[in-house]
Amino acid sequence: MELTRKNIADIKSYPTRILQFGEGNFLRAFTDWIIQNMNDKINFNAGVDVIQPLENGMINLLNEQDGLYHVYLKGIKNGEPVREFKRIDCINNGINPYTDFEIYEQTILNPVLRFVVSNTTEAGIAFDETDTLQMNLQNSFPGKVTALLYKRFKAFNGAMDKGLIFLPCELIDRNGDMLKKYVLRYSEKWELSDEFTSWVKQSCTFCNTLVDRIVPGFPKDDIKNIQAELGIEDKLVVVGEYFHFWVIEGPDWIQKEFPASEAGLQVKFVNDMTKYREQKVRVLNGAHTGSYAVSLLYGIETVRESIEHIEVGRFLKELIFDEVIKGLDGNEDDLKAFASKILERFYNPYIRHEWTSIALNALSKWETRCLPSLLDHVQNTGELPRKLVFSLAAMIAYYKGEVDGQKYTLNDDQVHLDYFSNLWSQQNGTPESIYKLSEKVLSYKSLWKKDLNEIQGLTQAVSSYLYLIEQVGMKKAIKSVLGKKQPSNKAA
Repeated sequence: MELTRKNIADIKSYPTRILQFGEGNFLRAFTDWIIQNMNDKINFNAGVDVIQPLENGMINLLNEQDGLYHVYLKGIKNGEPVREFKRIDCINNGINPYTDFEIYEQTILNPVLRFVVSNTTEAGIAFDETDTLQMNLQNSFPGKVTALLYKRFKAFNGAMDKGLIFLPCELIDRNGDMLKKYVLRYSEKWELSDEFTSWVKQSCTFCNTLVDRIVPGFPKDDIKNIQAELGIEDKLVVVGEYFHFWVIEGPDWIQKEFPASEAGLQVKFVNDMTKYREQKVRVLNGAHTGSYAVSLLYGIETVRESIEHIEVGRFLKELIFDEVIKGLDGNEDDLKAFASKILERFYNPYIRHEWTSIALNALSKWETRCLPSLLDHVQNTGELPRKLVFSLAAMIAYYKGEVDGQKYTLNDDQVHLDYFSNLWSQQNGTPESIYKLSEKVLSYKSLWKKDLNEIQGLTQAVSSYLYLIEQVGMKKAIKSVLGKKQPSNKAA
């Protein structure tokens, strides 16, 4: 039986109070799951309209199931293994603005709309100089938000109670502040009214947030068994770990409008989320992004297999304990305990978290999650962190798109893929050509926001590791950085 509203007897309906940019696995297993729990437990009474942010997406499949799907949680709860299903029915509409622009435009005119949630990848909150107000659909997410807000401002004559609360889930520092900054920048560039700018500042609230739940996604290897257990053909089942945590930085009154804690959910409202973000992004996400290329080039497919592997697991642990947490503020024992908890989650026997999903848009992820740890380590110790440098070299090797004669698909912004493809096509395998390739990668300012060749000794170290990986393969190359003393960053 197909999963549609006509086939389910107890489906509720909710007024659309939330606009969501993004229909991917994470938002469906995290924010929509949280909203569903709030509806079920405390009568939050909020429906969601989901916008497909990119031209290619899965809105059609979501609409085929009338916005219904199941979140399948697997993990440890109170020390005991748990697995549970949660049917999500809070999604009212899925909208593709590239094919249904008029419907998309109308979403912002909903008088009871209150929240905007988003996850447009770490590269999503950016400014595009080519965006104009006259475009049917702006290229950037902040451009789209500005155009929609201006339409709402005019439709409600600048009514102060028609502002919106933004809860961006993009994993960048101060995501709400960045979104607001670009909205105001577009307002100035497009010469919108001073009244509109004041309305955005006074009536709209842009919260900085931090999200945490490992979401492997669609269980393709086990979907038939899951559908049989559910007794219905759900094509959008999304798997997540049981653990979840959402930190929201904003004014105190936000908690009253979004009372997730009253539903027993791990949603924390704070005045300053800095320490939470630094710890989570650098340890959890940094471990993932810092290890994915090493693992895949080694031939390991999942996070759990890596953490259980003698050499790759050792690399991952040394990266975190010897390098990453060294740059974090806080009590050392507390940081080690936090890191140990994170690594425990990697051992989750019920989660198949594939490295290929972590590899999506990995370049911008490495810049956000790992580069700050590398820079802090150099500044604090005067030495290059061996594991992080090796991780960077491994990522460059991964972006060759081929290992041992076998090609694989890279998933990243096309401009980055073209850049790396061009560089790899010019190298001939000699130490000199590998050094030049490394030098070019480290000078890629549009990615790193700076020229990394200026870090003393980094170019030589990266090129040496990259040459080693190319010559002997990952299984032998990884041995060079395990349990070794960290080198000085002085150029040889």
